Amino acid sequence: MNPSKTLICLAAACTALAAGAAAAQQADWPAHAITLVVPFAAGGGGDTLARLVAEPLSRELGQSIIVENRPGAGGNIGASIAARAKPDGYTLSYGTNGTQAINHWLYKSPGYAPSDFEPISRFTVIAAALVVNGTDDRFKTLSQLLDYAKSHPGELTCGSAGNGTSSHLACELLNQMAGIRVMHIPYKGGGAAMTDLLGGRISFLIDVMPNVSGQIAAGKLRALGVTTPERVGSNPDIPTISEAGVKGYEFFAWDGLYAPKGTPTAVLDKLNAAVNQALQRPEVRKSLESRGAVPSPTTRQSLAEFGAEEYTRLGKVVKTAGAAID
Repeated sequence: MNPSKTLICLAAACTALAAGAAAAQQADWPAHAITLVVPFAAGGGGDTLARLVAEPLSRELGQSIIVENRPGAGGNIGASIAARAKPDGYTLSYGTNGTQAINHWLYKSPGYAPSDFEPISRFTVIAAALVVNGTDDRFKTLSQLLDYAKSHPGELTCGSAGNGTSSHLACELLNQMAGIRVMHIPYKGGGAAMTDLLGGRISFLIDVMPNVSGQIAAGKLRALGVTTPERVGSNPDIPTISEAGVKGYEFFAWDGLYAPKGTPTAVLDKLNAAVNQALQRPEVRKSLESRGAVPSPTTRQSLAEFGAEEYTRLGKVVKTAGAAID
């Protein structure tokens, strides 16, 4: 036999064997525990939602999911670590509208790009609420707050978790759409902003429902409106900001599951199916909805398209606000 032909045959056989081995590995996935990188501190709103989905997801996949908190730089540190992980399906990333959209307009060098990830499925769409101190009798309705802001420009203050965060951009959008001028007060995290709101040192805060629902229920905060187009099922008595005085106002957070670029399609498809099954569990839906997070799973393609739309939409809000972090 011609030696060159022999080498070609051997190479072809090796390629076929390698392809077969890779296919077998993908079919056996997951064979051991999976790490979910959450780019936020333990105990926060994002970490809580990630863990609420991770537990039923692990049951669907038949393997443990280990949550690894890697906070810092608004989520950039953890997202960068996850983006550089081996694309074998054993390291996944919890992504949000911040890590997948806002940060790329806010930071000069976030350390990664949205294209470094494979979209798997959205988890939830998360409503926020405009809240005031429960003892502040000046503002029982959003109209009262807006009227005061218009007649006292620059006097009211809106706290946020920091420059360029969702809570900051929600305040800026309110300024733009309501024609008011409210002073933005950035904090190093939502907890500090909440402390000052409860202490009466700032006028109001627009934060996601998982962060404020407990204080609303306890009467320590009064919600004047939610930011989604429709009322939130967990708090149907709270009007939307749109119906309460700022027609067309809409601002929401969202989260989802991502994998490093190059993760095998078969693994991504299996993950997508598992997320969709996990979010259909009645107890999971109830737990998420009680926190103002609406389960909203998607196909992989739908999340890719949604993420691209959000990247553009939120980029416009960041630029209009003039927010930037070096």
